[in-house]
Amino acid sequence: MDANSARDPHWVDALLDWRGTWIAVRVVLTSAYLLGGITKLLDFPAAAAEQDHFGLTPGWLWAALAIVVELAGSVLVISGRLVWLGAGALGVLTMVAMLAANRFWTLNGHARLTMANTFFEHAGLISGFVMVALIAAHAERRGSASPHTISSSLP
Repeated sequence: MDANSARDPHWVDALLDWRGTWIAVRVVLTSAYLLGGITKLLDFPAAAAEQDHFGLTPGWLWAALAIVVELAGSVLVISGRLVWLGAGALGVLTMVAMLAANRFWTLNGHARLTMANTFFEHAGLISGFVMVALIAAHAERRGSASPHTISSSLP
């Protein structure tokens, strides 16, 4: 038993060590992107109009790129294959969306606070993608598809 296990309740260790937790976390992290990609695919004209609305022109090109990144990036993260690529692509897409759609610095009052909150929620998602990529990379270096075997090497 390592020092961290001595401090954690047994049920926390069990949950973190369960292989399904790693898969579930990746599915939940990418769920909005899967839904967004499918929604855009099913109503491509609306997706293109949305991109145009936020100044990303031509809208059809940005919508097509968003669909590919949202769906392919999510599949890579969930599958555990090339997680760094999928997570990185989703992180970059999120950053572009933040800068185009969440320009809180141009607003005042309550609208500014609301938009700033959304902006930083998206920054948190990007951090989640970085963490998933880090955990996957550590697991790969240790020869494991599951992160629970690397817990002793993480800070």
